[in-house]
Amino acid sequence: MTRGRIYGVRSMIYGLMAVILPTLVIAHPHSAASQMMRSCAGRPEIVNFLDKTFAEKLTAVGLINQNAILEVYAAESGTWTLIVTDVHGISCVLLSGDSWDTMPVLPGLAT
Repeated sequence: MTRGRIYGVRSMIYGLMAVILPTLVIAHPHSAASQMMRSCAGRPEIVNFLDKTFAEKLTAVGLINQNAILEVYAAESGTWTLIVTDVHGISCVLLSGDSWDTMPVLPGLAT
């Protein structure tokens, strides 16, 4: 895959994320006030809680910038949780829900 094509695919993915993430926040069924109150703790505590309470495991991860990582945890039951972890190891739960479904890899995006 050429460097230009990699950047094109990467730009397309970033563009999709720029549309999808705000849409998820807006479409979240709770009020705006409750969306602003995020649950934060040390990453090991959050990961342990998600595992013990919902059997959720790390499903996807992405670098937001040099200061944060986005992680999606999901369970076979369909529950999912979206967290952001900063460079200090503090994770905040942004969104959670159910009916998670893993999509197949799109042709041409395999690395």
